[in-house]
Amino acid sequence: MLFSGRVLLSKNGSGKKVIGKTKRSSSGARTFKPAIFLLGFLMIVVGVFGVLYNPSNSTYGNLPWELSEAGILSFSERGEPVFTLQEIKDFYSPESPDILKLVSFESGGDKVEALLRIPADTSSPSPGIILLPGAGVSKEGEQGLASELSRMGYASLTFDQRNQGAINIERDLELFKVGLDPVEYLMIYDVLKAADVLSAQPEIDPERLAVLGESNGGRFAIIACALEPSLKGAIGISTSGDGTEELDPSQIADSEAYRLYCSIDPETYLSALPPSKLVMIHSFNDTVISHEQALRTFALAEEPKAMYNTTDETHGYTASMQPYLEKELSLLFK
Repeated sequence: MLFSGRVLLSKNGSGKKVIGKTKRSSSGARTFKPAIFLLGFLMIVVGVFGVLYNPSNSTYGNLPWELSEAGILSFSERGEPVFTLQEIKDFYSPESPDILKLVSFESGGDKVEALLRIPADTSSPSPGIILLPGAGVSKEGEQGLASELSRMGYASLTFDQRNQGAINIERDLELFKVGLDPVEYLMIYDVLKAADVLSAQPEIDPERLAVLGESNGGRFAIIACALEPSLKGAIGISTSGDGTEELDPSQIADSEAYRLYCSIDPETYLSALPPSKLVMIHSFNDTVISHEQALRTFALAEEPKAMYNTTDETHGYTASMQPYLEKELSLLFK
């Protein structure tokens, strides 16, 4: 799911400017309240440390990241992927002939666990998809979609996102201000390392890779695709950006918070996506992220891009999205 609420401090009025608001339910879903500038997100900035520190163009923590004044994140060379594999029994799709492997790979000084699903009925290397679940969904919980991708002829690597995709933006800001790695930076880096691992598999065609994410996973999919030119495209299901570009930086008291938020907003990276393609699939009746939010993000993207809509009253992937997904994957990997 999408990250928790956020507030930006401004220089007028009471000193606080509420941009948007989200509320997480006990199940992990969020309900959205309308806002003047954004269609659903509330940014909460807590400058607890009060440390005046500028992390631009430097390397901190375990990650070799840099951040431009405009809030655009970049990483230096990642090096060869380090990983282990073990073929395991497929408890998630027991009738499937797929090959399922448990993968452990190194990323940002940590071990990340993943499931690699490879179609069994292919005689040549398969296109590969990095599959990112929404918040609260494990790699095992995403195997239904992984199995569907396999039936289409695509291998997938699904990993456990840190905190299962949950975001603590206040803590990330604290880390950022003292030059440590925000967790969201680690999560983006994990996607890039997953791409390296996937491309190293002999069953995978390294020239035909893409990233697909649901909800919060879709946000990371867009950012990672913009940062990794080898990826053919990013597919976002039930996702959207944050709308930080609608804010006036001169009216924001905490400039470092603003730069951090820009750096983790997918919309910041839309202009860097081409020639990779953006595909969005969203329901008119999405119960968490409004269709208007998704449409706004899509409108900001440059060609090539495509958007498809369904009418399901739910959040995330549904069977009605399957024809659109299959069509766009075939176009990406043709």
